[in-house]
Amino acid sequence: MTERDEHTLLFHLGAIREGIRCFENAFQGVTRMILEGDITKVTVTGKTTYDFSIFRTGKKHIIGMYDELNSFVSYVKDAAEGGSSKEMAYVLVGEPGNGKTFFVDFLCARYRDFLATPGNRKYTFQFTNMDRLGGYGRISTIESQTYEDPMILAMNLFESSDENKAFLSEKGGFSDSQIETVYENYRPLGACSGYIWNDIRRLTDGNMEEMLTFIRIVPVPLTESLGTVTGKYPAKDKITSSAVDLLGEESIQRLLHVTDTNNPYRFDLKRGALARVAGGGIHFSDEIFKNKRDLVQVYLGVIQNRNIEIDGFKWPIDTLIIATSNNSEYHAFLAEREEAPIVDRCRICYVSHNTNYRLQKDLTAYAIGSETRTTLTRQTLHQDPNLNYAASVAVVLSRLPRSEKITPVETMKLAAGEVAGEKSIKTLAEVIDTLSQDPNITNRFGQKGLGQRNLGRAIQLLVESSETNEGECMFAYDVFKALERVVLDYVQEANDRAKYLEDLKIGKGLYRERIMTEMFNAYMDEPLAIRKDVINYVNMIIGVDAENLGPDMMWKYKDPQTGELKALKIDERFIASVEERLGLKTKEQKETFRTSIRKIYGQKISVRPDYDFMDNLELVKAITDVRLKSDISGAGSLIGALANRTNEENKRLYDRMVNTMLTKLHYCKTCAQKTLEYFCTQEDDQ
Repeated sequence: MTERDEHTLLFHLGAIREGIRCFENAFQGVTRMILEGDITKVTVTGKTTYDFSIFRTGKKHIIGMYDELNSFVSYVKDAAEGGSSKEMAYVLVGEPGNGKTFFVDFLCARYRDFLATPGNRKYTFQFTNMDRLGGYGRISTIESQTYEDPMILAMNLFESSDENKAFLSEKGGFSDSQIETVYENYRPLGACSGYIWNDIRRLTDGNMEEMLTFIRIVPVPLTESLGTVTGKYPAKDKITSSAVDLLGEESIQRLLHVTDTNNPYRFDLKRGALARVAGGGIHFSDEIFKNKRDLVQVYLGVIQNRNIEIDGFKWPIDTLIIATSNNSEYHAFLAEREEAPIVDRCRICYVSHNTNYRLQKDLTAYAIGSETRTTLTRQTLHQDPNLNYAASVAVVLSRLPRSEKITPVETMKLAAGEVAGEKSIKTLAEVIDTLSQDPNITNRFGQKGLGQRNLGRAIQLLVESSETNEGECMFAYDVFKALERVVLDYVQEANDRAKYLEDLKIGKGLYRERIMTEMFNAYMDEPLAIRKDVINYVNMIIGVDAENLGPDMMWKYKDPQTGELKALKIDERFIASVEERLGLKTKEQKETFRTSIRKIYGQKISVRPDYDFMDNLELVKAITDVRLKSDISGAGSLIGALANRTNEENKRLYDRMVNTMLTKLHYCKTCAQKTLEYFCTQEDDQ
């Protein structure tokens, strides 16, 4: 094939027939892009849902948002299958800083990558040799203003649909079933394309072969900065925004060339944001309800009719419309009753903050940044190994609503799919269901709290503080002070402020418990000392009732991680001490607790052989306390020894622990010293 052949309509029709190129609408394209990736089943807050791998790829990808992603995928899938969704826009409503815009930008970037592969590329057509027509001045080439697909032209070559179908069958080689499939996406030509095509028909006396010489098939440009295929329209202020930004307007330049004043080509549609994404693209309207009312009315017409309309001329468009809005703007809009038809045309998805503190670690890493941080004097800034945990726990606790049925820490653990003592995931599911009945969206689960932007501000405050710059280290405990400052400066409502400050206190308590574990690991000169003891306790309570247990209390078992046979000496005094620390006094209480641990072991190990019970904070704390007590005769004496370094022995202990923290636990001199000092105080001891 010569270069010229590739740009003919017949070549394009052949490529579509053979499956080399594709013809599909925006919804079908996005659906195919998502569903071609891997899909896995996951359990989130007690409910089974789906996870789509396309949203989890790339250096900076989407974290969490399971319900929102499922809702979006079902929306585009319904629209792709011809459901009512194709006449709706998809609107993400939620608090600022919870990832709405990030989600849409990520989707658009993925869609651009998807269309960049040869088989998925979008094509459009140009009218060439316009100077032969006359009436178009010095304009020699005109491109379809709405990037119409060449197949749309092929379905509108003749004035009767029977002739068009006959052409597709005879010249294009399409089968009847292929023609039927293609016609599911039929739409008429846009006003200017239809007008020019009629001019060409008049000039050639309807000779189709000659008419097609005026057509050149070209790929749609994918340059992001041009706003083609994926375009964004941010809400502007009341004075500067106008429908022109969306629809386009009459072009003075074109009027100098076009002689017929009724020619719809006098309108420059690409001046507006919609025409550039009209050929199977995604239009993103940021903060849609912030626009003035008449502009939102324009959106209503576009969403419902999928047409750009100017002065009675129509240009059909094929666009997936996604919008975002924050809660306050959305509620202000709803308060105006006459605006109801617009909301009726929107599929509203309430976006919640991330409430899984384990997933939050990745989001916190985004906020901290992947680049090496430096101080103001350009020295490398160290990151405390507990910084991410402290920040993640603090912000997630602020997003969890209070409930009488369940404590904040239990809620946090269950939301992350962890064990929370007696409480099961059912309790959390009940709490979420009860809250979802509240007509006020902000009272629902995860809808209120410190967002990603607030976390970013806290990290900025932490980095700019003199302590951080002097010590050349981002010390974890300082993040609580930074978050406190953010709450006081940026949270307007008094009740919210009081709750968030209370949540920060709970976060400090959890940080304290983590430090206790870290100190024991440092004391034992072993990064995973506590983990080993926790696993030993679990194995001991499983083996204590074993039939093959001899008088020497040695129990042999198969390690689920390695499959090796191991021997363990069951220490009943250790078991009793741990259970005493857990507040289990009677035999029945102890047996109930042991049964629950065995049950968790049975459920988790089959799925995750590396499961280590470290998410069971009560158990970890109890074992830490017991080991500190038995090894160092009480945490108090370790604190005393570290605080009072006047004698040689205490100094040696301190130096040894600091050395372990530096060499094995990823601390630097500053955060090792500050963490030991914090451990020696009684602050935040719960």
